[in-house]
Amino acid sequence: MHDVDVQAYLDRVGFSGPARADLATLTALHRGHLRSIPYENLDVQLGRPMTLDTGAAFDKLVTRRRGGWCYEMNGLLGAVLQEIGFSVTRMAGSVSRGERGDRPLGNHLVLRVELDRPYIADVGFGDGILEPFPMSFGDLDCAGYSFRLEDLDGKWLRFHNHANGGAPYFDFTLAPASPDELGATCRWLSTSPESIFVQTALAFRHTPDGIVALLGRAHRRIRPDGKETTLLNSAEEFVAVLKQDFGLDVPEAAAAWPAIRAKHEELFGAEA
Repeated sequence: MHDVDVQAYLDRVGFSGPARADLATLTALHRGHLRSIPYENLDVQLGRPMTLDTGAAFDKLVTRRRGGWCYEMNGLLGAVLQEIGFSVTRMAGSVSRGERGDRPLGNHLVLRVELDRPYIADVGFGDGILEPFPMSFGDLDCAGYSFRLEDLDGKWLRFHNHANGGAPYFDFTLAPASPDELGATCRWLSTSPESIFVQTALAFRHTPDGIVALLGRAHRRIRPDGKETTLLNSAEEFVAVLKQDFGLDVPEAAAAWPAIRAKHEELFGAEA
């Protein structure tokens, strides 16, 4: 893959020094990515076409200093890791599979990275884990938050998010993802009125003291011991929060505000 400029990516995520195919580099890139590049779905909100193309993700997340969703975030990280010399497998994840059955298959992209043992790398789960972790079952503690990796049935694995997270878990298998399946789900998630990504705006960013999140009108500060929520009341507030807390200079996002406000209580309840 030569559609990414590795040095430009390293600069974007604040990585300095030699990039080697080792755990120290993987961990530093994972942390740097989550603290520098926000998770966000503003292009879906604005009706822009979404793609799995790595070059497009690089242009958006690095050159134009935007954020992205799982296909872009993990797609870009996976491409950079391969350029550095890591062995990477892209796997299809399934958020809310237990509640929704097979329909959400491929609605998440997750990476397996081979080192001394397999590691899971995932910078595309919004308020998920800050660092990569070994693919061993049991409890995981990271940055004050508690996670868990579970073997469901010998085929499906389940990653449990921390207690104050948004989506509580995702399932995945170890087989390489089908690009066609991911592409079809990407199109559905970015265009279907039933998709949460179409219905409202979402943004997450890891910070040194926790995680900041935006779910529709709800502006949240998430810590290991709890979360605080403030409701935004105007398009001006919405655009200002995107810039101040997520580093996103997207004034045109104001156009999505009326629909976000109208849909909020239906999606999240009056207090969310």
